[in-house]
Amino acid sequence: MTNARPAKYDILFEPIQLGPKTMKNRFHQSPHCIGAGTDRPGFQMAHRGVKAEGGWGAINTEYCSIHPESDDTMRVSARIWDAGDVRNLRAMCDEVHKYGALAGVELWYGGGHAPNMESRQTPRGPSQYASEFETLTYCREMDEDDIRQVQQFYVDAALRSRDAGFDIVNVYGGHAYGPMQWLSPYFNKRTDGYGGSVENRARFWIETLEKVKRAVGDDCAVASRCAIDTLYGPGGLEVEVDGVRLIELADDLVDVWDINVGDIAQWGEDAAPSRFHRQGHAIPWQRFVKMHSKKPVLGIGRFTDPEKMAEVIRNGELDIISCARPSIADPFLPQKIQEGRLDDIRTCIGCNVCISRWEIGGPPMICTQNATAGEEYRRSWHPEKFERAGSDDTVLVVGAGPSGSEAARVLLERGYVTHLVDSAEKVGGHLNDVATLPGLGEWGYHRDYREVQLDKLMKRVKGSQLALGRKRLTADDVLNYGAEKVVIATGSSWNTDGTNCLSHDPIPGVDASRPDQVTPEQIFRGEKPIGKRVVILNADTYFMAPSLAERLATQGHEVTVISGVEFGRYMHFSLEYPNMRRRMVELNVNIIGDAWASRVEDGRIEYYDVWAEGSRREYRGPGKLPRDENKSHQWLEFDTLVLITGRHSDDTLFREIKARQSEWEANGIKAVYVIGDAWAPKLIADATFDGHRIAREIEDADPQHPLPYKREVISWGTAYQPGGEYRLEWRL
Repeated sequence: MTNARPAKYDILFEPIQLGPKTMKNRFHQSPHCIGAGTDRPGFQMAHRGVKAEGGWGAINTEYCSIHPESDDTMRVSARIWDAGDVRNLRAMCDEVHKYGALAGVELWYGGGHAPNMESRQTPRGPSQYASEFETLTYCREMDEDDIRQVQQFYVDAALRSRDAGFDIVNVYGGHAYGPMQWLSPYFNKRTDGYGGSVENRARFWIETLEKVKRAVGDDCAVASRCAIDTLYGPGGLEVEVDGVRLIELADDLVDVWDINVGDIAQWGEDAAPSRFHRQGHAIPWQRFVKMHSKKPVLGIGRFTDPEKMAEVIRNGELDIISCARPSIADPFLPQKIQEGRLDDIRTCIGCNVCISRWEIGGPPMICTQNATAGEEYRRSWHPEKFERAGSDDTVLVVGAGPSGSEAARVLLERGYVTHLVDSAEKVGGHLNDVATLPGLGEWGYHRDYREVQLDKLMKRVKGSQLALGRKRLTADDVLNYGAEKVVIATGSSWNTDGTNCLSHDPIPGVDASRPDQVTPEQIFRGEKPIGKRVVILNADTYFMAPSLAERLATQGHEVTVISGVEFGRYMHFSLEYPNMRRRMVELNVNIIGDAWASRVEDGRIEYYDVWAEGSRREYRGPGKLPRDENKSHQWLEFDTLVLITGRHSDDTLFREIKARQSEWEANGIKAVYVIGDAWAPKLIADATFDGHRIAREIEDADPQHPLPYKREVISWGTAYQPGGEYRLEWRL
């Protein structure tokens, strides 16, 4: 590793003492969920290990359950319940230690927020309450015997963590979990020595830290994650009232404080999406801890800029920069800063698609910027290492959007002569439009990274070419181009006739060629004037309808949304939903939910309640509906109708070339593939993955379809994951 970093970043590479352990620099990968848990030790080991290789000084598990009474199924968490968990997590510790990094574990007791759907145990808490986060989940109010038992759970888990090889044991009190429920008057309604005053409400936390410190403090650094302010005002925790008092009371019991903000019901205030919060968003609260603590303080804040990282340490606001999402987007972020390669950093765009997959309940975690995230073990993909090209074939990639630009980048990394052609003047495809939407400017980092890398790689791989602003290629153009392999990445478009996921048919009267009806693309291109009264017809569950509603409302239009699907449903998973709904209220956007359109006439749309057919059904013979006629139809006038009803692949070029397969050999073409939205409309992250995957697998027998991946399974009759060595093996 060379050292070409500017001197102003030296502070980021200074070692720091954490109790009995020394952290080699100030880069801390905060605990974050990936969907590995302890049941997929290879995944856990490989994903965390690649960050240690990339220079992070400390690497943590996701939240790690200390007992079956704290079970978060259907979500996937780590567990440290028994010897089998110790064995599986040891693989991660060993891999992290290979690169001189510390391994940390976040000890989680969920209390009333633990649904326990697998274990079927009853969680315990300071008072009995119904969780505002989980469904039909209540906890049992603890008596003093319960308190001692649960505190022993922490001690036993800390001892198992030490045996697994962890260097940092974190008593997790963030996100309204565990000790935080005792400290917060929102949860703690007790009147005994564990309730009432802040000193009493802090007692459970302090006693737990004392016990854990006594058990493992000579061998492990003891940390505690603390949500210093729940952001609800006096009804919850306030940093200058309860937060700093806890710090003062418990300061001698920890070796490092891990500070965040917010709770679990709206934890997007902590894992803040870039749509609403910039990097360092928690500093106004975190800075109070340094005023009241003698111990090192680390803090989250989606830090993406080395300037900001160094600044908050120099200013005495934090001692250690803690990152989750930036470490996913670029596991080699510290090394690239160390080497002065700042323009090679894959900057986190803050879209929270990584979180969304965990919130949905299934592995693996994914990343819009880094297609190798979650694939380190099962596909043996490394974010910075690539197999050399397996042939001398020249590859033509048609389309420079998220999928095509990523395919070209990886092909060039592998040494393939690559031509990337697009009729647009800029790399990025539809992302160039998306990044102009309110709050989504940072999504442009996806395009920016690929632009920089393509420029560098085109110069390195002689004969390669980036051809932008060209006329659209025809099938004849492709056949005569001279490339041996062709990758079609021509994207997708919004439907112009109202075809949607509810009826799977066009809507009578919907026609984007009319002057008063527009698709998102037509709005971005400014093709038509937008009238005062805007109706958005929505059957898309992600960001387009909310974003255009915000854009048009801020421009002074009166906006109504008719939504046949839950408005912005996917934003529940990306943690954008609460603030997005607040934004709609601020802008007086009228949302008519569970409704759909039956027809459109000049300047008006007929819509109906999708549930107004009656709850009873009966057989009425062929050609007759089994339910009653829906009589809820009503008309709404508009000046402009925005059509966000669904997308379709722009795959005409691929179909035309495939239809002329008999001409391929005569033109020197060995294969033609289609990827990304041109294959089927999808998330930007999945389109990027498509491009990355086909470039990795282009020599295989059938690159159009993915190779099988390694699965981690439990053998029948075996209580735990089978033993044996878990080694990280890159396909190089």
